[in-house]
Amino acid sequence: MAETINEVKFSDEAMAEIQRYISHYPEGRQKSAILPILHIAQAESGGWVSPEVMDKVAQILNIQPIEVYEVATFYTMFNLKPVGKHVLEVCRTGPCCLRGADQVIDMIKQKLNIEEGETSADGMFTLKPVECLASCGSGPMLQVREKFYENIDSEEKLDEFLETMRHSEAEKPHHLK
Repeated sequence: MAETINEVKFSDEAMAEIQRYISHYPEGRQKSAILPILHIAQAESGGWVSPEVMDKVAQILNIQPIEVYEVATFYTMFNLKPVGKHVLEVCRTGPCCLRGADQVIDMIKQKLNIEEGETSADGMFTLKPVECLASCGSGPMLQVREKFYENIDSEEKLDEFLETMRHSEAEKPHHLK
């Protein structure tokens, strides 16, 4: 029986990018490339990193799997379970909350019939409240992949945003374009 770790395969393009990141560090320090490699792994794996994917990253970096798990579970930018086509990362810190982030989160829950951390029935959206996204002057705001959507301060703007997302293609992260 083949090892599960061998079943995880990344595209040639992704492997070339992974090797490029690793090459930036001296021998024995390849672990320093873990964050960009986890981003690549997540993009290659449908938007989330399973234990098998994390094991593959550990194998590539020649480190212990627990070292990858520690990083992937610490940062909220890594999804540890399957997610929708669009992960709606809504800023929920002070400035955005003062400008209506809590109401935006509540409207998303109601409109998509989901709770925080859940994915809509159609597999299109996952709601993920996050800490500061550094756009305090234009809140409430949210992020989908690497793009900010700011001043989502009305139900009409949220409806327009959700409709636009429903009809858009999921973009690959910049490092895989």
